[in-house]
Amino acid sequence: MVILLGATPFAADLLRALARRGIDIGFDALWLESYRDERESSGRIVVRADLSRSVHDIGVLILDDVFDSGRTIHFARAHLMAKGAGEVVTAVFARKPEAVSEGLDDWAYNAPSRYLVGYGMDDAGRWRGLPYLGAVRES
Repeated sequence: MVILLGATPFAADLLRALARRGIDIGFDALWLESYRDERESSGRIVVRADLSRSVHDIGVLILDDVFDSGRTIHFARAHLMAKGAGEVVTAVFARKPEAVSEGLDDWAYNAPSRYLVGYGMDDAGRWRGLPYLGAVRES
């Protein structure tokens, strides 16, 4: 299960890599929002679009783009468990150094403590489509 929108490229790359190894996992998405067009989370998670398939008694892998405060992963895990998921495992593309890894099972990249863009991550809707990871210069 991918958390939209930022984790979409990470999820697509991971699904293709698994398929090359003969592993086919189900796919669904949960659109959560906490940043809106700001560089800091509002602290409030909003469900913009929920899952389209039942997760009752199923193991679920949550994929997200960045782990910093952990609020989104925590919310998503609780949301899926409330829907009856059998197990919930989490992985993110980038883990910030200040993040407490409680609630996070794995990550692909130890990111700098900067605001990241590209590879699905955006700054007020811009830079999401960059084919690489970048950091926004603080103003």
